[in-house]
Amino acid sequence: MQQGREVSGVEHADSQERTTYKSEFGEYLSTLLGAVFLAVFVILFIARAFTVEGPSMLPTLHTGERLLIDKVTYRLRTPRRGEVIVFRYPADPEQYFIKRVIGLPGDTVVIRGGKVYVNDQCLEEDYVTSPILGEFGPYMVPEQSYFVLGDNRNNSEDSRSERVGYVSDELIIGRAIWRYWPITRVGHIADSPVLASP
Repeated sequence: MQQGREVSGVEHADSQERTTYKSEFGEYLSTLLGAVFLAVFVILFIARAFTVEGPSMLPTLHTGERLLIDKVTYRLRTPRRGEVIVFRYPADPEQYFIKRVIGLPGDTVVIRGGKVYVNDQCLEEDYVTSPILGEFGPYMVPEQSYFVLGDNRNNSEDSRSERVGYVSDELIIGRAIWRYWPITRVGHIADSPVLASP
């Protein structure tokens, strides 16, 4: 009789351990699934990481820098002049480009004498280190499209190129807002109001 009770107690303890193990496993699994769901939600709708490749945005952005791209703002409003955006390369939508918005839909853009003019106003661009070579325009930016340029004007494939052209709003992923790598350059990516946006 005594022996039977001991066996029953052992079985009860084993049963409790299994229940505890299942409960802990269930908690870990639900936490993991929740984290995966949250990560997918953030990547699809809120923000994504982006690594800068190439010299087209020098001196503002350097190759290898890692940025956070805000995907919410342009669901609420349209891009503004001076904002740095990430968009799908029109010639190959699997690739991503990063440039600065210069012209909005309906704007007339001209490049002459080393300067950029939007609607006959010369842009004040303290982020550009050398005069722009060549001439462009005048051209009017089509509806639902944007004229973009790299800050490194003489080494940038941007809206002056037929392969990029005017960037349709459908191709825009979001706005670059934060540099999180390298540590020495962590900080907000400031917009440059090149002209007052309407």
